[in-house]
Amino acid sequence: MLDRSLQSIRSFSRHLTPGDATLWFLAAFHTLVLLSFILIAASLTPANASETSCTGRNLLLELKQADPALLAEAETEASAIPNGRGIFWKVEKDGVEPSYLLGTMHVTDPRVLRKPTGAREAAAAADVIVIESDEILDERKAAAALLMHPELTMFSGGERINDFLSEEQVGILEEGLKERGLSLLAVSRMKPWLIASFVALPACELERKANGASFLDKQIAEDALKAGKEVAGLETLVEQLQAMAALPLEFHFQALLETIALGEKMDDVMETMTELYLAGEIGMTMPMLRAVTKEYASGDDNGYAAFEKRIITDRNILMAERSLQHLEAGNAFIAVGALHLPGEQGLVELLRQKGYKVTLVGE
Repeated sequence: MLDRSLQSIRSFSRHLTPGDATLWFLAAFHTLVLLSFILIAASLTPANASETSCTGRNLLLELKQADPALLAEAETEASAIPNGRGIFWKVEKDGVEPSYLLGTMHVTDPRVLRKPTGAREAAAAADVIVIESDEILDERKAAAALLMHPELTMFSGGERINDFLSEEQVGILEEGLKERGLSLLAVSRMKPWLIASFVALPACELERKANGASFLDKQIAEDALKAGKEVAGLETLVEQLQAMAALPLEFHFQALLETIALGEKMDDVMETMTELYLAGEIGMTMPMLRAVTKEYASGDDNGYAAFEKRIITDRNILMAERSLQHLEAGNAFIAVGALHLPGEQGLVELLRQKGYKVTLVGE
């Protein structure tokens, strides 16, 4: 089924690189999950979260046995990424009370919610909590704000997702949605990036959400409000969707179909990303994704380069600029997706360029 599906996907868009779309989708997954949690909240029905257990496996353990050379290559790539290790950082500047920066995953996994040593205490002591978007605190209000820009979430003019796909691809999508408890009819007017986001969510994650569990960023913000603290955002949800919409529509369709084709392997990818996050090995995330999707890729990174600039780098620059007012006031606790931290243009390095001393907590 996987091979047949991928052959269909490859014929769908010959000028795109099979695997590249999957790669950028997985890298953007945290942002997409945040948006999809808000937009599909009303469609989730209460369930017993204990009934569905998470079944993903760590793909790096398998890669170690199957292709140790490829794993070594990924580890070498990761080791060269600046600030690729660690998710909890202290931000200091003379004359200003220190602040803290936490890399997050937008998931409800209890292991993630526990947070690294010292982070809970730093958040409790902070004067202000800063997250990617403070709109997540009110899902209805956030959904209403997004619906004010229907062109970012829905097809207009009568188009449906079926109109962009072949009959075979529609069948693949319909079956993939059915396996996840969704119907094609219910989502047929949604833009492909939204469909892809909750297609990729493990069943256990959906059930936790249905039972009212908050993902890490939202939990941090909710705890702050309960303590009477100010909560601020660095972006709006509309801005995040505009970044996604700026990429070619064909690329989004390919990512959706490739995600469907991956099937249960998506649970393995999510588990691998989670274990890397818990180990603080954020710089290993993209090398890992390249390694485990290598069989689908042609080696052309042009598509991913365009994604990286728009979805990661441009947003890093924006978040760094907007965080300054809080850092200059001091004693802020900033929590953003962990993939925004590493790299030459990651938040850690950008804040250093703005005159701050940024050091990994615990070292």
